[in-house]
Amino acid sequence: MVAKKKGPRHILWAPWRMEYIKRPRESGCFLCNSLRSRADRANGVVLRGRTCAVVLNRYPYTGGHLMVAPLRHVAALDGLTKPELNEMIRLMMRSLGLLRKALHPHGFNVGLNIGEAAGAGLKDHVHLHIVPRWNGDTNFMPVLGKTQVTPVSLGSLWDLLRGK
Repeated sequence: MVAKKKGPRHILWAPWRMEYIKRPRESGCFLCNSLRSRADRANGVVLRGRTCAVVLNRYPYTGGHLMVAPLRHVAALDGLTKPELNEMIRLMMRSLGLLRKALHPHGFNVGLNIGEAAGAGLKDHVHLHIVPRWNGDTNFMPVLGKTQVTPVSLGSLWDLLRGK
């Protein structure tokens, strides 16, 4: 990939993204669709529990960005059962361990975006974000270059996290 200068911004050449951009948008909730299917690698489902699952973020902030979501379509935390809340936290903890082993991050951001005003891209299916962080990963690329670098493909990351 080559960054090409165009005015004050750099453009990161990633031709593989066009296939994704041009494909038809799926109907319904993408989390429900992914979790209903058993094609876990194709859907980025890394772990499944009884009530929740861990899914690779299709639009990662950085490599290794995961989401923990209930299997049920639930819009808010207060709609979750105690077993779902407990499993969400247990899967978050397990995911931190997998990410530590696979990617060796220096830290993590873990949180929820509840509601559109809070930045929720999917506001009707509550989910917990896990974003691995490295010392210095807020570097010149996003600040000066207005470019984000994601150094690992979703398929390779799925393989790493599943121990393949």
